[in-house]
Amino acid sequence: MKDEAFATAGIVIKMIKLNVVVFILWYLLFMMDPLLMPRHFLASWEALAEGRWWTLITSVFSHQLFFHLLINMYFLYGFGVEVEKNIGSRSFLLLYLMSGIVGSMSHCLISHFLMGQSGLNALGASGAISGVLIYFALSFPWRPVYLLGLIPLPAFVGILMFVVMDVWGLIAQINGSLAPIGFGAHLGGSLFGGFFFLVRKYELARLNRQNIA
Repeated sequence: MKDEAFATAGIVIKMIKLNVVVFILWYLLFMMDPLLMPRHFLASWEALAEGRWWTLITSVFSHQLFFHLLINMYFLYGFGVEVEKNIGSRSFLLLYLMSGIVGSMSHCLISHFLMGQSGLNALGASGAISGVLIYFALSFPWRPVYLLGLIPLPAFVGILMFVVMDVWGLIAQINGSLAPIGFGAHLGGSLFGGFFFLVRKYELARLNRQNIA
């Protein structure tokens, strides 16, 4: 008998599988054409200027390091299952993809206009997952999450800590830090996750008023 959480996580599981496939392609296709994956699966202002707008979404499924993939998929499954169960598969897919796209665009804008590094590449599902985390924290603010797997915190406190770390990291990058983390993408995804939550909350309230009337 299927585990109930697994059974209700159709999109989450599909996203994990797709991320794994793209991770494998980085190594398989490199032998055929070393420039193929970097050209089509990395997001940067330079790529957008050259017309490769599809990289805003393809980069969201792109990981070069196994540890990066593992951590992102751990968070996607850990929080995404509950969010998909709460809002449905179609809405979850929209939340995930749009958080990823907004995250990628945020990285491109910040790297070009604030950091002066138009060719700075970004990849990974972190922006998309940040949107999911924010939605989870706003939907279940008092649900316990475990810092470092040990310290229980209310979800809104734990996720807020990550947002603060991203803001601090982004400020450091703008001032010259070379940390290889897409703080701008994280914050862009987080902003869309919060926006999506507010829009959905408004729509549900409007429908409830109509039903009462």
